[in-house]
Amino acid sequence: MSDYEFCSFHTYTIAFIYDEKVTLSSSKSVSNHGEQWRTFRSKVQRPILQPQTVRKYVAPIEQVTSDFISYMETARDENLDLPACFDNDIHRWSLECIGRVALDVRLGCLSSDLSSNPEPQRIIDAAKYALRNVAVLELKAPYWRYIPTPLWTKYVNNMNFFVELCSRYINEALERLKTKKVTSENDLSLLERVLRSEGDPKIATIMALDLILVGIDTISMAVCSILYQAAIRTKQQEKMAEEIKRVLPDPDKPITYADLDKLHYTKAFVREVFRMYSTVIGNGRTLQEDDVICGYHIPKGVQVVFPTIVTGNMPEFVSDPAEFSPERWLGAGGRLHPFASLPYGHGARICLGRRFADMEIQVLLAKLLRKYRLEYHHEPLEYAVTFMYAPDGPLRLRMIER
Repeated sequence: MSDYEFCSFHTYTIAFIYDEKVTLSSSKSVSNHGEQWRTFRSKVQRPILQPQTVRKYVAPIEQVTSDFISYMETARDENLDLPACFDNDIHRWSLECIGRVALDVRLGCLSSDLSSNPEPQRIIDAAKYALRNVAVLELKAPYWRYIPTPLWTKYVNNMNFFVELCSRYINEALERLKTKKVTSENDLSLLERVLRSEGDPKIATIMALDLILVGIDTISMAVCSILYQAAIRTKQQEKMAEEIKRVLPDPDKPITYADLDKLHYTKAFVREVFRMYSTVIGNGRTLQEDDVICGYHIPKGVQVVFPTIVTGNMPEFVSDPAEFSPERWLGAGGRLHPFASLPYGHGARICLGRRFADMEIQVLLAKLLRKYRLEYHHEPLEYAVTFMYAPDGPLRLRMIER
């Protein structure tokens, strides 16, 4: 998740929630980089970035993931291939995980009959639309500042939908919190901690909006890439499976945070996928004052992008960048610049949900590869650059019991 993506929703959401609602005729920028962002970030970053907060969610995320794998088992065809729409199924799993973290609920995304509850798919479609079009609003001619263009109108309607959705679930959490017996912070969920410490449901709503809007599509596209690479790189997949079996000899034993800490090769595989096939194209910054970078004078207000998709594959920063080698992240030697690959950004604007994203990916790989082998028997998928970088085409993975 790039810093540019993350902050790009803030002006709308913060202005909306703090009684400065953005309308179709608003002239405000979609992107926000100032004091409002700092105020919000200072209120939520402590609870959300603490490792002990993430530990509380390993068991709930494992349950969501178990349900997802059960769905995958039944979705296979006679060749044990997953359906052509499997990338959308990954979005459903991602949303179910995020809803459990950000809203304290199971949204029902993995139900076998979504026709009876279309809301989860509507959330996925709206999040995709918002995330994939915000750059158009930001970087192309801003006609929407003067007239309500169709793109801006749909974007605003999407944001209204998300605010109403989050507010509904957060109000329910507030009511539960009133009667909940609490002896320590450990008794509280992330949402409850924010509600209790701030006393303002608006802050919790902004937090949920950010996690949902930014998390659904970026985590899902990253997982599509990771699973595809695992399926076509059988040697590395087997190394992950062997490591997972060593750490989790009993497949029925619940996964703990300590177990995930021991999955060194699995984590290195994910980092290598992020390096070679960076889901996030780059990390952006809007300069707050004039600066000189590599001898070039850059004026205040210009957006400077750090192209992770490029730097992670440059021999100046990475030895043998065309070679896929998870071992490079395990101290195998060679050149590896610490800033060559920044999948979650860096610094004050580093992705707020990065610990949860890593944990969700690790739990999915641990549960899936412990029991199944992934293969791919179709035309190779090319990677395409849209707002992100991911395999382009049906992700028809073959899922075979080990």
